[in-house]
Amino acid sequence: MTNNPDRVLIFDTTLRDGEQSPGCSMTQPEKLRVARALAELGVDVIEAGFPAASRGDFESVQAVAREVQEPIICGLARCNPEDIDLAARALKDAPRRRIHVFLATSAIHRQYKLNMAQEEILRAAAAGVARARELAEDVEFSPEDASRTELEFLAQVVEVAIASGASTVNIPDTVGYTVPDEFAELFRYLRKNARGIDGIRLSVHCHDDLGMAVANSLTAVVAGARQVECTINGIGERAGNCSLEEVVMALKTRAAFFNVTTGIHTQRLYPTSRLVSSITGMPVPRNKAVVGENAFAHEAGIHQHGMLKHYSTYEILRPEDVGLSRSHLVLGKHSGRHALRERVQALGFELDEAEFNRLFEEFKALADRKKELYDGDIEALVLRAEGSAPGPWTLTELTTEARSSGPARALVVLTHADGRCVEHAASGDGPVDAAFKAIEAATGVRVVLRKFEVKAVSEGEDAQGEARVYVEYNHRTYRGASVSTNIVESGTRAFLEVINRIELAQAGSRARAAAAPPVPAAV
Repeated sequence: MTNNPDRVLIFDTTLRDGEQSPGCSMTQPEKLRVARALAELGVDVIEAGFPAASRGDFESVQAVAREVQEPIICGLARCNPEDIDLAARALKDAPRRRIHVFLATSAIHRQYKLNMAQEEILRAAAAGVARARELAEDVEFSPEDASRTELEFLAQVVEVAIASGASTVNIPDTVGYTVPDEFAELFRYLRKNARGIDGIRLSVHCHDDLGMAVANSLTAVVAGARQVECTINGIGERAGNCSLEEVVMALKTRAAFFNVTTGIHTQRLYPTSRLVSSITGMPVPRNKAVVGENAFAHEAGIHQHGMLKHYSTYEILRPEDVGLSRSHLVLGKHSGRHALRERVQALGFELDEAEFNRLFEEFKALADRKKELYDGDIEALVLRAEGSAPGPWTLTELTTEARSSGPARALVVLTHADGRCVEHAASGDGPVDAAFKAIEAATGVRVVLRKFEVKAVSEGEDAQGEARVYVEYNHRTYRGASVSTNIVESGTRAFLEVINRIELAQAGSRARAAAAPPVPAAV
């Protein structure tokens, strides 16, 4: 990690704070895919999770620490010995590791959450940082709800953390309450009044409750912060976190103003955004800055005229800078492996040979059903090829019948990994509903459907439809997604993916229960 004062570290917390966004939970293999993508993106720190939150969190942090080499791998812990020891154990295999300890400091948190006086907070912060420092050279401390903490007391807490061994001090706007001018004054106050602050790295962590997470983070950089904590697509609790792609491109585009750099390979922003969206089931809004579909679209005539003269008339970013291809080359059923591989690389994706072989098979099958394949089609196939994992159930056959009057009917034939073949028919309010009911009857898994969405992923009358299904099962939310030119088939496969996720989760729980517990019961 560089101490260059002109370098801003990018601390990605997609796997920790981002996953806390409702409905965004990820499996361990999905977390590893995201972590590898973040490493390729060039983030400096990956906050892989909160090891004390659950056994699953512990194992996920442990897996990322073992398999992802380049970035610093970070684990979150409260200021208590049990949390800190668990974080250290989860991170022990990481070549570069950091323990991130936090403790609430604002008056409202002290009174209603912790029931602790200021003196107790100071002692707990000192003890927590000191304990973490015994187990790791790299320790970060966060005074939770710093933006609503009295400035004088906040400076005291920061001083204590520094004296106890913190090498990074993060100033979080935990509830998205602050505004840029006020936040800048907070940083200026700390730099002037907290002893030892010049010897550590100041960090910033903002939430977007009032829509100012990126603005507040950039203001903090101007005021001296040299680490920004953020997430891909800005996902996170409530309204989300500071968006990584937005803050990075702001620093790059306005480099002459900010006079700092990052280590991010910006051409990886778009594919990483799409990967996280696909895994979490959180679609990227069309008007999302930097990576949204409309970010480089121009409809107004005067804008189009200017763009034809020179792109800079209405574009301050180039789509190529964020990894978005503007190629209009259309692929079809006569396109070969070489053409497909070139297009995949142009879109910013990298596949191993096994993934590419699966992709090519699906590409050929789709090309037989669709005359022209656009970039959106290729992206959807790539993300499916990257994430394809054998589930216990496979859809062998789907037959549906629907009329304008009367119920629809669906027949599904499913094959299980153990060799069983199950056929079941059901009626429902439309073919999708009938297919869902047939799958429930065939698998014996009953769920509560919470949301069903379909959107086109490419152009034309034969565009593929991407279906997303969200269900509740045993008080947990599961989601599935699939893409097909037939939206009934797409929805059915997405629903079956949900069933597979549920069965795999149950199998994993049984396996963990049978094995010796790797960590104590969740704190």
